[in-house]
Amino acid sequence: MSPSVVRIVTQTDAAPHWEIDSVVADLRRERERWRTTQHRNRECGGREFPSREALRGIVQLLCGALFPMRLGPADLRQEGEDFYVGHTLDAALTALHEQVRLELAYRARHHGEANDSEEQAVAIVRIFAGQLPQVRAVLDSDVEAAYDGDPAARSVDEVLLCYPGILAIIHYRLAHLLFNLGVPLVARIVSEIAHSETGIDIHPGAEIGGRFFIDHGTGVVIGETAVIGENVRIYQAVTLGAKSFPVDGDGSLRKGLPRHPIVEDGVVVYAGATILGRVVIGRGSTIGGNVWLTHDVPPGSHVTQASTQRRDGGGEV
Repeated sequence: MSPSVVRIVTQTDAAPHWEIDSVVADLRRERERWRTTQHRNRECGGREFPSREALRGIVQLLCGALFPMRLGPADLRQEGEDFYVGHTLDAALTALHEQVRLELAYRARHHGEANDSEEQAVAIVRIFAGQLPQVRAVLDSDVEAAYDGDPAARSVDEVLLCYPGILAIIHYRLAHLLFNLGVPLVARIVSEIAHSETGIDIHPGAEIGGRFFIDHGTGVVIGETAVIGENVRIYQAVTLGAKSFPVDGDGSLRKGLPRHPIVEDGVVVYAGATILGRVVIGRGSTIGGNVWLTHDVPPGSHVTQASTQRRDGGGEV
């Protein structure tokens, strides 16, 4: 037999030592410092804020409940639709109730309000559930507008299954309902989930009418106080943004003021256009690609880069 080989363990063979205990202690001190400076109450015990991960799962369930045969499970059959929708809605709404309750409780703690978050959360989620049929109806109009407006679309099913603009609009419609029901943090998380997946940033506070179509979509930004009418179509990299941000006497930004565009019915905004400020884009207008626009446009206008340059030089649009 060959003699046993004795392996000498060197320092380089040892498992790395990360000094985890020291890092954990330092991180704890930083958390405590931040909580002290922010006057945060540490008595709440459990989770203080809504969970992005939980809300992602909730939206997936709601998508399945809204469109069971297309966004539901692969093995679902039509005879089982109602059972699936009922079971899925129960799971989604129960989970949503907890996220809504967390936001309401957080707000009550930090504003010194009475904490009746449980009853409020039940009421909000009940109203939310009751309005889901209307959400489905307006989403159907959005899908139809995408199919009608895109010659590459071969079916409404393709639009629903494939188009990032429709995914973003589904999230927006759900988030907007939650925003109006008084849970803006939950709503913002829902909209930001779509933003991260599609590159389309729609603030849940924006008001958007039916038959809304975002083609391609990457880089689209729609601000909080934007108002968009019916049958509006926009393309990638369009911004409906604010021109300026008014401040108070102490230099703090003033929140909630109308500062984003109003886009009336039947408007088309082509790729790369930037529309800033509380301007009105009149009904039936077309805004050309890469236009920079900071003034009102009368109904039926056709605005191009050349026309805006003439206007800036003293001519007419």
